[in-house]
Amino acid sequence: MPRKLVECVPNISEGRDAAKIRQVTEAITAVAGIRLLDVDPGADTNRTVITFVGEPEAVLEGAFACIRAAARVIDMRHQHGAHPRMGATDVVPFVPVEGVSMEDCAALARRLGRRVSEELGIPVYLYEAAASRPERRNLADVRRGEYEGLEKKLQDPHWAPDFAAPYNTQTGATIIGAREFLVAYNVTLNSSDKAHATDIAFELREKGRVARRGRVQPYYQGGDLVHYAEGSFPCGNCDFTGTTFQETVEHCASAHGYDLPDLMRMNDVDPARPVGGKVRRRGLFSHCKAIGWYVDTYHRAQISVNLTDYKQTAPHTVLEEARRLAAERGLVVTGSEIVGLVPFQCLLASGRYYLKAMGKSTGVPTSDILQTAAFSMGLGDVAPFDPEKKVLGLPTHDPKDLVSMPVHAFTDEVSRNTPAPGGGSIAALAGSLGAALASMVANLAQGGPDADKDARLIALAEQAQVIKDRLLVAVDADTNAFNAFMEARRLPDGTPEQKAARQTAMQAGLKVAIEVPLDTARTGLAALELAGEATRLGKVASITDAAVGAQMAYAGVRGGIWNAVINLKDIVDVGYATDIQAQCSGLLAQAGERLAEITGFVDRKLLDRLQKSPGRT
Repeated sequence: MPRKLVECVPNISEGRDAAKIRQVTEAITAVAGIRLLDVDPGADTNRTVITFVGEPEAVLEGAFACIRAAARVIDMRHQHGAHPRMGATDVVPFVPVEGVSMEDCAALARRLGRRVSEELGIPVYLYEAAASRPERRNLADVRRGEYEGLEKKLQDPHWAPDFAAPYNTQTGATIIGAREFLVAYNVTLNSSDKAHATDIAFELREKGRVARRGRVQPYYQGGDLVHYAEGSFPCGNCDFTGTTFQETVEHCASAHGYDLPDLMRMNDVDPARPVGGKVRRRGLFSHCKAIGWYVDTYHRAQISVNLTDYKQTAPHTVLEEARRLAAERGLVVTGSEIVGLVPFQCLLASGRYYLKAMGKSTGVPTSDILQTAAFSMGLGDVAPFDPEKKVLGLPTHDPKDLVSMPVHAFTDEVSRNTPAPGGGSIAALAGSLGAALASMVANLAQGGPDADKDARLIALAEQAQVIKDRLLVAVDADTNAFNAFMEARRLPDGTPEQKAARQTAMQAGLKVAIEVPLDTARTGLAALELAGEATRLGKVASITDAAVGAQMAYAGVRGGIWNAVINLKDIVDVGYATDIQAQCSGLLAQAGERLAEITGFVDRKLLDRLQKSPGRT
């Protein structure tokens, strides 16, 4: 079953007192299943950003523990700092990482909000994806007025909390929500001039910059400012000038795809009074915030980028445009860096982008794709990049897993006088090797003159990688299922109640011990189909590799079925046993027919090749 992983990033209103910060973080880490990733205090802002991850329920408990501890140690009546804030725990966002949706995280936010209100007596506002109405989505809008204006805000019916509680001047209020993962990403230039980075940053970010005309090359900031005037309303992104503001609004929407009043509000400008104001030019990317700065440690300028929705605007997309803009200015992007963590799927998408750009197959192991991303983006330019430390949700195997063993150690383990690992685990391993060979053959054939065939080969390789990984997981799953059944057999049976509980546990364990190898058989059949396709699409020189892959995949099917059927004799549910038997018979028939077709095709190809070899007639 896919892992469910949620990130939580509470911001507490204390950045100076290390003892208080430690009390909050210790409350979080006391929750089982929580992994604390980062604690970032700021003395000037008097604020600490805490990052932790875990399964949804554990993260919910960790967030509650954080708010409870902060309410105990932080007194908002004496708190001051540069950062906007509303309460002891100012904001708590839940972020989907793996196996959960945004709505799942919004549901967590609502559950936490109700509990904080009822058990801790703290008013709660919901924001972003958990917002109760559109005007509460934006964090800045919800927090406007801050702690000092909170008491008055709570009396305004329009700003009644989503979860009310009597106002406590010590704790203030807390804002809870769900948002996309924020990717903090810096692009490094071969320059120490902050202005160089700022000029590019303003082109990239969604809110853009003040429009200029005249000498805007190579640096846009060298041009003359443009203003709105009666009867003259220039567009900031082209040479169009409307005679009315509405005309220019309509032009920006149709020609450039953005809402001009929204852009102005984004820059804290009132669109109701445009005359005399500066014209705004929209940036290139939505969900992108960027500034330029100089980093003394690196002796270089950087474009500091925050991507608030990497699924809409990816790091590699911003990087490639930054490279283009830098080249126009005579600058060079030397590399980039991930600040904090990056979601696995985000970096995976970047790696696939660069593989496609190279004309290479994306149906390769995950580690190869991530390495391509790291090399292509220059992620090790100014600091080492370690995927195991920087990539959140990275698929890994426990060092204790069978598949983590060296081949010789795994083989020795199978050979010992223990019933597990046994045939079910070997069947899964065989199937995974069949899928791996299908991927290999497809990748070796990719890169020819036929673009359509190439697309089919890449799709085949990608599917084979998924099947391979799924069957590798089944190697340990089969052994774990057997062990769980054996534990059920060891349950006490001294009383009628114990006998009944033991029988129920054993039947449940048997069904798991049946369904795990049955899934191996189903997945092995998919590997067999892919190996068969590889024999036809691959190069003739690799046809025997694909044929071996087919045989291994068939072993996965046959072995999975045998290990499912052997446990049916002890199942008391006759209907269940009959259904499983029918499924096994159908899978075996399909696999047998498919293997016969594949082996027949391969043997004919080999015979034909032998007869056409030099010296034969």
